[in-house]
Amino acid sequence: MMPTDKAAALKEILQTSANIVFFGGAGVSTESNIPDFRSASGLYSERVGSRSPEEILSHSFFINYTEEFYDFYKSKMIYKDAKPNAAHLALAKLEQMGKLQAVITQNIDGLHQQAGSKEVLELHGSVHRNYCTRCRKFFGLDYILAAPGVPRCDRCGGVVKPDVVLYEESLDAKVLNKAVRYVEQADVLLVAGTSLTVYPAAGLIHYFGGKELVLINKSATPFDHLATLVINDSIGETLKACLG
Repeated sequence: MMPTDKAAALKEILQTSANIVFFGGAGVSTESNIPDFRSASGLYSERVGSRSPEEILSHSFFINYTEEFYDFYKSKMIYKDAKPNAAHLALAKLEQMGKLQAVITQNIDGLHQQAGSKEVLELHGSVHRNYCTRCRKFFGLDYILAAPGVPRCDRCGGVVKPDVVLYEESLDAKVLNKAVRYVEQADVLLVAGTSLTVYPAAGLIHYFGGKELVLINKSATPFDHLATLVINDSIGETLKACLG
């Protein structure tokens, strides 16, 4: 359970600020039963034969072994029935209250939008957007799930690719730059559910020059020493308690 003094400190920060930016990682969605990547039971602890998940989720693997990519992607990266948890709902509420300016997420599950958040910057894309690599027509998630094997465009027959950032690919520069601007202008940066070890996303924290840096994560991060407040507890329960 979160210590009472830490709960009170976070509640005070949230109540007194109207310029909060949230930056979250896989840990935000684990309470919706979506596994993270780097914990002991995370996705990256699994191997498919001799291949690691990092290899399978790379651009070159997608190009060269598209069917094997989709076998893994459909079974391990898509959680269509997942629902927003207390963290997603609390952040949507903070936005509705006029306090939270933006959600910056490394997640691709779309749960922030499902919870009601409007200003969501998806650094790594979304499983809900997919596009033809030939004619650029866009498709929803249901189209991908219904396709046998490799999804093909119904207009030109091209291979359809998830609009997610794979290994060997760059983040969308417009999304990243917008995220940087939000972080630079924030009074409070609330960081949760991320190990802060994956760059360039983790580098966002270097742009923060505001008053309060709050880290909520089950384990320690390389930036704990810079934080105003560090809480090693459930993100959903922590935020829910503070919004009461």
